[in-house]
This record gives sequence, C-alpha cells and structure tokens, in this order.
Amino acid sequence: MNSDDVAVREFRALRRRVLDLYDTVTVLMLIGIAVLVVYCLRLGPLDTPGAEQSFGIAVSLMFLMATLIVHLVDHTYRLWPLGRRVTPRAPGPVTVKSQARFLAILIFVIAVAACAYVVAGLLI
Repeated sequence: MNSDDVAVREFRALRRRVLDLYDTVTVLMLIGIAVLVVYCLRLGPLDTPGAEQSFGIAVSLMFLMATLIVHLVDHTYRLWPLGRRVTPRAPGPVTVKSQARFLAILIFVIAVAACAYVVAGLLI
C-alpha cells in the first residue's frame, strides 16, 4: 500500500463526511420548513391575539431556513473543499460611468418610493 492510495482514501473520506454534513443540514432545514408550513396552515385566522405575530415569526424562520439551504448549495458548488468548480470573475474597475449609473438608479428608486408614499397617503 503506497502513500497515494492512503491520500486517495483520505480524500474520499473527507468528501463523504462533508457531503454527509451538507445532506444532514439540508434535510433538517426541509423538515423545519415543513413543520412551519403546517403550523402556519393550522394557525387559523390572523385576527386573533398573537396569531399575526406567530405567523410572521414562522414565515421569517421559513425564509431563514431556505436561505441557509441556498447558502449550503452555493457553498457546495463554489467553495468545494476539494477544489473549485466555479471560478468567479474578477470584479471590474470602478469608473465614473459606473458611479453615474449607480446614482441614476438610486435616484430613480427613491423617486418611485416617494411617489408610492404620496399615492398611498392620498388613498388611505
């Protein structure tokens, strides 16, 4: 038995352990999301005391768990501990044109938000 065989065996054991960890966390998060969905469905009308807050907490926990699952999948394919599969592009330089585009988009978003606020104030 040479050192290459031992290295390959350790490599496979490490890969299996990492994949088992990712699989376990993903399954636990999916079970948690399913439990929260059932809880939200059984909560009933949201006009009872505390029901609206309970619904909001359950929905936020579902989104948090879904975010963790997406992060794990992204981490698995981007920062794979056994070598990258996806190499991200290097960021481009910051230019005056890109700064002007950012400011134009920011001004547009602020203007739309202000218009929506005024319209909502008139309607309510």
